[in-house]
Amino acid sequence: MELKRVYLDNTATTPVLPEVRYALLPYLTEAFGNPSCLHEWGDVPRDAMEKARKQVAELIRGNPEEIIFTASGTESNNLAIKGLAMAQQKKGKHVVVSAIEHFSVLNSAKTLEKWGYEYSTVPVDKFGVVDPEDVRKAIREDTILVSIMLANGEVGTIEPIKEIAAITKEKGILFHTDAVAAAGNIPVDVVDLGVDSLSLAANMFYGPKGTAALWVKKGTRIMPLLDGGIQEGGRRAGTENVAGIVGMGKAAEIAGIEMKIRIEKLTKVRDYLIRELPVKIDHVIVTGHPQHRLPGHASFCVEFIEGESMLMLLNAKGIGVTSGSACTSRALQASHVLLAMGLPHEIAQGSLLFGLGISNTKEDIDYVLEVLPPIVERLRQMSPLYSKFLKQNKGG
Repeated sequence: MELKRVYLDNTATTPVLPEVRYALLPYLTEAFGNPSCLHEWGDVPRDAMEKARKQVAELIRGNPEEIIFTASGTESNNLAIKGLAMAQQKKGKHVVVSAIEHFSVLNSAKTLEKWGYEYSTVPVDKFGVVDPEDVRKAIREDTILVSIMLANGEVGTIEPIKEIAAITKEKGILFHTDAVAAAGNIPVDVVDLGVDSLSLAANMFYGPKGTAALWVKKGTRIMPLLDGGIQEGGRRAGTENVAGIVGMGKAAEIAGIEMKIRIEKLTKVRDYLIRELPVKIDHVIVTGHPQHRLPGHASFCVEFIEGESMLMLLNAKGIGVTSGSACTSRALQASHVLLAMGLPHEIAQGSLLFGLGISNTKEDIDYVLEVLPPIVERLRQMSPLYSKFLKQNKGG
C-alpha cells in the first residue's frame, strides 16, 4: 500500500502555485534578456519586473518605487538592519530588537555591535508577545532603529506592531518589521501599521524560493550592502532574478485575491489540530498566542522527548513537519524563541511546528492524530525524563 504523504512544513517553504510557474517560465526561456539593457531583449523582462514590483507593492499597500527586490527574507532583513543603521549613524548608534527575532535580524544586530554600534533586546511574555512599553523603556537618546517582527514564524504569534510604531514615531526613530511569516498570509498594510521598512519573501506565499523584497518608505535613507551597479534604484546591485521576481509578483496578486478564503480555511483546520492533539496525547503544551496567531500555525511542545526524534519518525510515516524553526532544526538545540517565552530547556527541546498550507485538509490532521500518539508513546518508553516523571508521580 502506498504511503500517505502529508506536507505540514509550510513555514519553511510553500509549494509554487501552477499559475506562478506558468507566469515565470517565459523568463527562463525566450524572454531571457537582462532588464538593465536598453535594446529590445531587455524591454520585455524590464516591463515584467516593473509589473511584479507593482503587484508586490499592492499586497502590502505600498508604492512600487518603495520595493527593493532581494534574494531572500534573510537578505531583506540584513539590508534593513545594517542599511538603515548605517544611514542613521550620525544621529546615533543604538538599535532595539526583540528576543524572538529571526537570526537574520539578531545576527545583523551582533554584526553592528562589531562595527561600533550597541543593541538592546526586549523580552516577550509566555505567549511570545512584545510589550510596547518594554520597547519604550529600551529606547535611548542615541537609538536610531527598532526592529520587531510582525509575526513569529515559529509559534505564530502576531505582534502589536501599530502600538510599537506609535512609540517610534513619537520618538522620531525608524521602525523596521520582519513580515516574512506574515505577508501574503494575513492582511498587511504598511501605512496602517506605521512602519518605515518591511521584509517579505515569495516562498512564504506560494511563490519561488530565492526571491524576496524589502519595502522602504519613500524618503527613508538606506545604505546598500552590495557595491556594484545601479539596479533597484542603486539600493541593491546585481542582475535581477527576473523569473523569480515575476513569480513573486504573480503569487502576491493571487494571495491578495484569495487571502480571505485562505484564512478561513486554514484557521478552521489549525483550530481542529490545536484542540485535538492535547486530547490524544497528554503532557502537551500549545505554544504561541491562543488568539493572535497566524492562521496556518499550530505549534506544540511534547514533554519528556526531543522534537527531532518525533520529526524523523513522522517523516517515516510520510508526514513532513519541523521542530523549531527551519533555520535551527538541524542544530539540535532548544529554540531561542521558546526559551525567551520562559519554557524550560528540556520542554523546549520537544517542540513540533505544524505549518498548514492551502492544500491541507481535516483528513490530513486526522492522519497526524492517528500516527503521532504511538510515536510519542514509543519515544517516552525510552526517555529517562519520562521514567523519572512516572516514579515521582507513582501512586499520586
